[in-house]
Amino acid sequence: MPPPIPKLEEQGTLIRNHQAIKIPISVIIPVRNEAHNLSRCLESLRGFGEVFVIDSGSTDATVEIASSYGAKIVQFDYVGGWPKKRQWAMDTLSFAHDWILLLDADEALTQEFADEICQAIRDDQISGYFIRLQMHFLGRTLKHSGGHLEKLSLFRRGKGHFECRLRGQDLSMCDMEVHEHVVVDGRTAKLKHPLMHRNVESLSRYIHKHDEYSNWEAKVWVEGQTDTELPPSLMGTQAQRRRWLRKKLFKLPGSPVLYFLYKYILRLGFLDGVPGLIYCGFQGVQFFHVKAKIYELRARERLIK
Repeated sequence: MPPPIPKLEEQGTLIRNHQAIKIPISVIIPVRNEAHNLSRCLESLRGFGEVFVIDSGSTDATVEIASSYGAKIVQFDYVGGWPKKRQWAMDTLSFAHDWILLLDADEALTQEFADEICQAIRDDQISGYFIRLQMHFLGRTLKHSGGHLEKLSLFRRGKGHFECRLRGQDLSMCDMEVHEHVVVDGRTAKLKHPLMHRNVESLSRYIHKHDEYSNWEAKVWVEGQTDTELPPSLMGTQAQRRRWLRKKLFKLPGSPVLYFLYKYILRLGFLDGVPGLIYCGFQGVQFFHVKAKIYELRARERLIK
């Protein structure tokens, strides 16, 4: 049986006193060469019941750092197809607790966030929670730029799974879910306090990762599942609204420029200074890469026919 959820009056000791009662949540962190981020993430998880670090053959100190914090290290060898990293972990691992929290290595909890989820998991009527990201980019907190993302990352074990937008994925498209989102069976709610997300340590690494992401997204728009569980919708979740916007923009000439202007002007990215300009610029360039790769894939299809 999982350990009892601690009383509310005990919450103040959960993170501050690492020897106190553990938060009954199982954490999954997918990694590959994340030594520069992982310590900060794991330090913020000192009070949690168990932490799984799902590695993909890291060649830096990632595994040693995870081991030093007492995390359970599991190796994942992606050969293409579905499931990918996090869904594979959810399908394969044995968890000690009834709640699962999905984190990336460049994310970290604040004390307020930890206290809030301690209370949130006591609600028997809720099966999952949307978490807001507070993005830090090039040393600055982005308050505008359309960077306030939400994702459903805290949910009851057995109640959540990733939608599959494309089964025919390959090694060029990242070994982890990119913009596939968790779908939960049951009621959901939103947490008030944000999760700290440090989006970039190196622009070179950022560009490399997003090249893989654009490979994935282009193929999704050309060959993806038509019966996805989160279809584009102006009136849906944030993920569905973003998909709806991208689908509409893909049809317009000059849409990468329009997307940049949407982020930089309409979403007030200019108020975030130079980091805001760079972030919005990269968003526009990423949109251009996706659109160009969609053209490339369709051109290949025409040649085959």
